[in-house]
Amino acid sequence: MSFRIGFGVDVHRLVDNRPLVIGGINVPSSLGALGHSDADVLLHAICDALLGALNLRDIGFHFSDKDPAYKGIDSKILLKKTFALIEERGFSVVNLDSTVILERPKLNPFIPEMQQVIAAILNVALDCISIKATTHESVDSFGENLALKAYATVLLQKQD
Repeated sequence: MSFRIGFGVDVHRLVDNRPLVIGGINVPSSLGALGHSDADVLLHAICDALLGALNLRDIGFHFSDKDPAYKGIDSKILLKKTFALIEERGFSVVNLDSTVILERPKLNPFIPEMQQVIAAILNVALDCISIKATTHESVDSFGENLALKAYATVLLQKQD
């Protein structure tokens, strides 16, 4: 069997008057992520990891922020479309490991729901979806709560 590893990263600024969507769920916050879509930093990093594993370029190549069709789009739709590209090539997800960097709010209470959303889309068991949350200890733009970032690594396996 053939295995492929992919890595993704995404960053968005935090601003007033936007929802904070992470891992496919709305997280209560006074600040939200700025972006062309719903700016779900975690799902965008996962999309890039999936695409990178199969050398399919990046999320911006497939879902341009210049295309009005993607204005305000729910990033769960982007992840579903990305996963369809993976399945078309005969691959499935073995596991996903990710980290979200955000000073506040604390994300740990929301991680189980994020895992459920992502596991359902990627057609894997909950224990195959690792989501960790950390802060930047009040250092730099992330630590000052001006931005958030997510990293994702995925292992794909070719199906027989």
